[in-house]
Amino acid sequence: MTIFNKLPLRMMMLSLALGLLFSFPAPGFAQAGNDKLYQGLGAEQGISNIVDDLIVLILQDAKIKEQFKETNMKNLAKLLKEQFCVLSGGPCKYTGDDMKLVHGKLGINNLQFNALVEDLQMAMDKNNIPFATQNKLVALLAPMQRDIVAPATPAK
Repeated sequence: MTIFNKLPLRMMMLSLALGLLFSFPAPGFAQAGNDKLYQGLGAEQGISNIVDDLIVLILQDAKIKEQFKETNMKNLAKLLKEQFCVLSGGPCKYTGDDMKLVHGKLGINNLQFNALVEDLQMAMDKNNIPFATQNKLVALLAPMQRDIVAPATPAK
């Protein structure tokens, strides 16, 4: 069975998980001193591998690659690595800007947001991250949808 045979069930499970997550207050960052998720993702090297694979998938994904045509992908990879590290309880600092500030003018829709989540899941699958561990990272990222998905604001 290939990854593509699993996607419909996985997406259904992800949609259910995201729906439940949005029903409750957003979880904060991983608790200090608890790096179980960080270790489950393979620590610094594992997160780096996941993000490197994610960048490749983004640039191949017809649903979202145009959204990234003006993006410095090297910097994006650096910031995603930092963000995943911090969220998972690793020893990193996130040096990027606020999600709402960064994404507010881009007009990202739910289809594009979900496409990136699918690409992230495929990158984690490629790196043999267990599904339960994937869900923990996605659960920490899910509340960011509120700040990322928004209608484009007109340029002044």
